Amino acid sequence: MIALGSDHVGVDLKKEIIKHLEERGIPYKDYGPFDTERTDYTIYAVKVAEAVLSGECDKGILICGTGVGISIAANKVHGIRAVVCSDCYSAKLSKEHNNTNILAMGARVVGIDLAKLIVDSWLDAKFEGGRHEKRIEQITQIEENTFHL
Repeated sequence: MIALGSDHVGVDLKKEIIKHLEERGIPYKDYGPFDTERTDYTIYAVKVAEAVLSGECDKGILICGTGVGISIAANKVHGIRAVVCSDCYSAKLSKEHNNTNILAMGARVVGIDLAKLIVDSWLDAKFEGGRHEKRIEQITQIEENTFHL
């Protein structure tokens, strides 16, 4: 299941992504907001991050104006590896090499069709493990303040 969240700027693009997930038969849960009344992206970044970490959802997709703020907020939650993407190549490699668990996009940066392609690239990619596993372990050590040079 995919957790979705946005701020008020991202609501319309989020609705399009939901339609796309439905077309692909991918289950999702929308954590809000549900209208375009001004709100703070931090609320929805944390809701989606907690849903992913708890196992309620497997992955998350977040949308704000640029994708930057909402991804920064999500990355503050221990165990989250959120990536902001505006291209398919970065989305694919973020999963294959960095095992990202949240994809963030900017509604003011990407159009609907590109956003769908980015989502597909990210969802269809698989973590390669191997040499990349060591770096994921190091990221975890950084979060736990146990990483030493």
